[in-house]
Amino acid sequence: MDSKIRRIYVPMTESGFYILFCLQQPQHGYGISRQVKQMTGGDLIISAGTMYGTLSKMEKDGLIAFEREEEKRKLYQITELGREILSLEIHRIERLYKNSKGESIHA
Repeated sequence: MDSKIRRIYVPMTESGFYILFCLQQPQHGYGISRQVKQMTGGDLIISAGTMYGTLSKMEKDGLIAFEREEEKRKLYQITELGREILSLEIHRIERLYKNSKGESIHA
C-alpha cells in the first residue's frame, strides 16, 4: 500500500469511514446516505456535496471502483486497496475503544 494513501485516509473522517464501510456491497450515493442515517440513528447525515466529493476522491485514489449504472445512478464497490484501508481504520477504532476501557490490544 502506498504510504501517501495511508496518510491521507488513516485516520478517516466519520463520513469517509461509513461511505467505505457501506461499499462492501455495490451501492450508490443516495443508498449510502440512507444506510448511514439508519446505522447511526440519524446522528450522521452525509450531505450530497460530501458524498459525491468523497466518492470521487476515493475512486480517483483506487479505494472504490465504478461497478455499474442502475436507473441513472452509479453504483460503486470497495476495491482490495479500500479493504486494506478499511481494515486499518477498524483496527485503529478498536484500539481506541479498548484503550478507553483500560484494556490493551496488541497488533
